[in-house]
Amino acid sequence: MIETGEDYRDAVLSGQWWEKRQFTGCDFAEADLRDLRTRGCTFDNCDFTKVDLAGSRHDASAFRSCTFDRAVLADSRWSSCSLLGSSFVDCRFQGIALTECDLSLASLSRGRLRKLQLSGLRMREANLTDADLTDSDLRGSDLSGARLQGAKLAGADLRGTVLDANALVQADLRGAYVDVDTAIAYAAAHGLVVK
Repeated sequence: MIETGEDYRDAVLSGQWWEKRQFTGCDFAEADLRDLRTRGCTFDNCDFTKVDLAGSRHDASAFRSCTFDRAVLADSRWSSCSLLGSSFVDCRFQGIALTECDLSLASLSRGRLRKLQLSGLRMREANLTDADLTDSDLRGSDLSGARLQGAKLAGADLRGTVLDANALVQADLRGAYVDVDTAIAYAAAHGLVVK
């Protein structure tokens, strides 16, 4: 059963368990979804403005082209989830854990993503413009085509991360940890001749 255009605005749904439910174009703005558990659910074009998802757990669920505006995502856990094309604006990410998730085409522009575990994620063509990724672990993540203009990566672990030449030029990588291949690519992207 697909729920289309349903209004869950201001609903109190904390602590519920949802499995294989489908939501399209639903409004969850300002809903209390603390400690919500989802497994195999899909959310397409849903609005999560000012939603509270603190402490929630999501397993193999998809949040595609959803809007998370000023959402509280603190201490939430996301495993094998798709966040394809979703946008995150002024969200609280403290303590969020993302494992084997797909954030391709997601917008995290100006996101405060400091000291987060973001290793092994697929973030192809994600918008990370002016994002603060200081001290975050991005080992083995795929950032090919990602927009990193003005992104801060001081202290970030980028070993094994896929970065294209534009990202290496656009982002502030001072103090980031990189492997030899990335160091060579960085040098080449900045016009050095590596022999």
